[in-house]
Amino acid sequence: MPRPVTFSLSLLLMLALTATASLAVADSDQRIRFATLNAAMGLAKHGQLSERLRAGNDPDLRKLAEVVQRTRPDVLLLSEIDYLPGDRQAEWLAQYLARSESGLEPVEYAYHFSAPVNTGVQSGLDIDGNGQTGDPADAWGYGRFPGQYGMLLLSRYPIDRQGMRSFQYFLWRDMPAALRPVLPGGADFYTDETWNQLRLSSKSHWDIPIAIHGQTIHLLASHPTPPAYDGPEDRNGARNHDEIRLWKDYISPGSADYLVDDTGVKGGLPAGAAFVIAGDLNADIHDGGSRDKAITQLLRHPRVNATCEPRSEGAVEASQVQGQANLQHRADPALDTGDFSDAQVGNLRADYVLPSANLAVSGCGVFWPRAGEPGAEAAAFSDHRLVWLDIILPASVRP
Repeated sequence: MPRPVTFSLSLLLMLALTATASLAVADSDQRIRFATLNAAMGLAKHGQLSERLRAGNDPDLRKLAEVVQRTRPDVLLLSEIDYLPGDRQAEWLAQYLARSESGLEPVEYAYHFSAPVNTGVQSGLDIDGNGQTGDPADAWGYGRFPGQYGMLLLSRYPIDRQGMRSFQYFLWRDMPAALRPVLPGGADFYTDETWNQLRLSSKSHWDIPIAIHGQTIHLLASHPTPPAYDGPEDRNGARNHDEIRLWKDYISPGSADYLVDDTGVKGGLPAGAAFVIAGDLNADIHDGGSRDKAITQLLRHPRVNATCEPRSEGAVEASQVQGQANLQHRADPALDTGDFSDAQVGNLRADYVLPSANLAVSGCGVFWPRAGEPGAEAAAFSDHRLVWLDIILPASVRP
């Protein structure tokens, strides 16, 4: 199956070296590409996504299709794509993916999964503490209507819906040593009434088992709240940290006993299970507003293989051209996955595809071409860029 076209000498050399190394892979082994992309389709009003999907010729959706056709993931998690009951967004999006863009081969996904999220579901509480209820910030997850900023999984391989677990309703207070936000004077930001009901996940946390060539890979999907848009209590920074921590505990034997999923099943992922953590995690290891060590909970976890760091030349170019806040960053700009406000936060690494340590990785990258290269215009339809990672199955999966 075709893989992304690369357009610079350095990237061509990298692919050549990868191809040489791959000669040692047995013929029976299969390369599987996982990817995540924040599609920026969390639109302002309910029904807008349906209208744009059904139009069949929406410019941004065509660009999304081009990005997918150029990168050709086998398993793709889309975030910020409003939830529509019955996975209708997947069915309508298939029309775009099935039509060639820029002469590229169409893409088809036989399986898809979506589910309700917390965004836009009103709590009846004054969560943001502004003295009134019913604001977007008073929903369990910030949103103007239920389903805004949802998630959608597309897969070429069967999804085990019966084995799927979600933590949409898990209460933040039930996480041991949860980072309950406090005001500068030391008082709790949330009232006891709010804290005792507040859900941890701003959208949802999904464990979706996927059957790939006789192996089960658990796709762990989430989209934690951005660590911004709050006050000195840093409530969103605290929530972002603990949303990421849920996965850290979920994959840690002995640390997940407190977790209870939406069907009442307790505990985390069995030891030895293969998994891929994917999504817009809204946390950069060095820059931006996330809590210290928020993302390192996963990057330095013994069950996570974070050795392949997705890079792009387009991100380096963008950092140099845009300047401003980017010039103050400590992180390598080649690792950036989001093109954000240069006057405020600059570009960051916000999106991740992190495999378990018992999966062999053959490559990874960020689809962010340099200006003027094929796909550069399409990639800019969103403020995020697609992040991909290739693993080798089945021989490389160890018990």
